[in-house]
Amino acid sequence: MSVLTPDEAVARAQTAAGPWAAAPPKERAAALTAVADALEAAREELVALADEETRLGPARLNGELTRTTFQLGLFAEVAQAGEYFDVRIDRPDPDWPPGPRPDLRRYRTAVGPVLVFAASNFPFAFSVAGGDTASAWAAGCPVVVKAHPGHPRLSRRTGEIVAAALAGAGAPDGVFGLIEGEEEGVRALRHPGIAAAAFTGSQRGGLALARIAAERPVPIPFYGELGSVNPVVVTPAAAAARADEIAQGYVGSLTLGAGQFCTNPGLMFVPAGGDLLDRITAKLGEVGEAPMLNDRIRGGFLDTARALAGRPGVRRLVWPSDDSSAAPRLITMDLAAFAADPGAAEECFGPLGLVVVYERLADVAGAVAALPGQLTASLHAEDAEAGELAELARVLADRSGRVLWNQWPTGVAVTHAMQHGGPFPATTAPSTTSVGTAAIERFLRPVTYQQWPQDLLPPPLRDDNPWGVPQRIN
Repeated sequence: MSVLTPDEAVARAQTAAGPWAAAPPKERAAALTAVADALEAAREELVALADEETRLGPARLNGELTRTTFQLGLFAEVAQAGEYFDVRIDRPDPDWPPGPRPDLRRYRTAVGPVLVFAASNFPFAFSVAGGDTASAWAAGCPVVVKAHPGHPRLSRRTGEIVAAALAGAGAPDGVFGLIEGEEEGVRALRHPGIAAAAFTGSQRGGLALARIAAERPVPIPFYGELGSVNPVVVTPAAAAARADEIAQGYVGSLTLGAGQFCTNPGLMFVPAGGDLLDRITAKLGEVGEAPMLNDRIRGGFLDTARALAGRPGVRRLVWPSDDSSAAPRLITMDLAAFAADPGAAEECFGPLGLVVVYERLADVAGAVAALPGQLTASLHAEDAEAGELAELARVLADRSGRVLWNQWPTGVAVTHAMQHGGPFPATTAPSTTSVGTAAIERFLRPVTYQQWPQDLLPPPLRDDNPWGVPQRIN
């Protein structure tokens, strides 16, 4: 498959939109399954290509490709089941209390062509055939993918495999298209044929694109996942009981993937006294430099790390002797200094942790409440304390989309109950998720048919229910 111009890709997607939205669920499921099978068949080739372009290593990339094929298969199951149509049928009722009720039939249908901006740090799971693409296909939407410049050869090869698999499964031509280039992505976003867009990446880039989507003559939904520092709070009781376990877990989560996950815990609140901070310092000091995705991201990490280390009240605990090294870093400040400096909560994309030391646990809730929106928030505590932590738990949930109890946030399960999103600016659409089966809801819109003849109703709304989807009646 060749790389298309934005106009070509969107025009093809517009042509495919009607037939794809009207395709029976089993046909959409078959297409998604075909893509998953084709990617699996090309695993060795794709992992080698990804490793050449991203420096992530075969073990990580094989795991990520498995996640990618799994989520394609999971969305195939979702498409087949048809629950996302959310069919509601109210038959006529002349005795309805507010007044006679006509025949009303509501369901959710595809919004139309979707533009997906691929991410750099997940070259499979958030890229060409990643979760945004899979969920949009399952909803019945054609997808135009703007490839990420960090892995162009992998994107093109993945695109070729995807296009061939879709064609072999009988999907309409135009259900998938690939474009490249920053200007081309903006042009596609402004194209009147695009009905929604999804993005995973930096706050700066995401907000610029969100503004374009909002300022179009016809604004469209923009689902941006923009990053997070993912605060972690450790209670005094937990620090006393499990200092070594918590230190080990924190260091592992902070440095996983060279700190290049949007869920790495970049901010941690720990009690004064005890040896938890010393243990974290010692364990992080043993972790060496790991390759970062590319030189641009590496340079951004170094610049942000230096800026954070230079803020008032900050001390360096772990810092490489070679300031140009991308080795892990740890800085610390007390709670009063942190509360007085909102800029200290800036995300540093890479292996840097900020540990804030508090004297009273009761003061931490206010500091968390003042944070911008987050993807995750974690609380490490003892079970016996649960009854005393209601206010802190409430604040953590208020500021984030996923709250964790005695766990670390870097594992994001692809499942039905997952929420990967959070209050702004972690995401531009806090009521949605980009991971898990609920991600399909981003690309659907409700339509009600009133008093229409059966032959003109969409299949999910008909009395004979030819697709066999769930119907809620009366």
